[in-house]
Amino acid sequence: MLPTFVIGLREGLEAALIVGIIAAFLAQQGRRDALRQVWIGVSIAVALCIVIGVALRLISQELPQQGQEGLETVVGALAVVMVTYMVLWMAKHSRGLKKELEGAAAGALAQGSTMALVGMAFLAVLREGFETAVFLLALTQASGNATLSFLGAVLGIVVAAAIGYGIYKGGVRLNLSRFFRITGIVLVIVAAGLVMSTLHTAHEAHWIAFGQQPALDLSWLVVQGTPLYSLFSGVLGVQPHPTVIEVTGWLVYAVPMLAYVLWPRTATKKKLIGATNP
Repeated sequence: MLPTFVIGLREGLEAALIVGIIAAFLAQQGRRDALRQVWIGVSIAVALCIVIGVALRLISQELPQQGQEGLETVVGALAVVMVTYMVLWMAKHSRGLKKELEGAAAGALAQGSTMALVGMAFLAVLREGFETAVFLLALTQASGNATLSFLGAVLGIVVAAAIGYGIYKGGVRLNLSRFFRITGIVLVIVAAGLVMSTLHTAHEAHWIAFGQQPALDLSWLVVQGTPLYSLFSGVLGVQPHPTVIEVTGWLVYAVPMLAYVLWPRTATKKKLIGATNP
């Protein structure tokens, strides 16, 4: 539940930030007509994301066992690529996100194009929603508990939507750099677990045959049916007997990514976001 909550919060907040900043900017400019179009675009994007998520789930259930393992491998690899790009991009751009978006919005209005703003909001929600659907499918397949995974994601999205609404109304000030660094650490650990799970399912699908020697014996710690099993297997992707390739994959991914996220970045001015701090 915790990984999907963080994913729902992180992905939802990225979309909510973009939509909230655009909506607040349009409200300040008195463009209620364009604001209505933005909300329509957001609603369509949300509906499309739900359809995509349901379709992915149904397709995975209809496949034979080996086909399911193959699909899990593809979805897991895609989720790792997405979370990696998201963490790297936000680590670089979080400080100046508000200024960049308001500049783009002002430029669109100056050219008399409100559809560009609608497109920005639509694509932001569609992109983050698609990534969320892929993450949820990958984590659900790894943990096996669809209900808790779904509940965690919904709670995260609700919190993100509340923050986005607060930004729109002008009552929320958020240190983006600190927020995305903390959630970035959590997501790197989750993604490293997905790397292990993806390598495991790739072997089950008969795509990888090397590196299958047992590397560790964690059966004394990762005992099926216990809370620790849910934590290690569902959240961290660790099996009772991880193989050499799984441990290697975890280390190769987690160590450089954590080093990048934790590396101190200098800034001349702390960036806070919110309509009360335009």
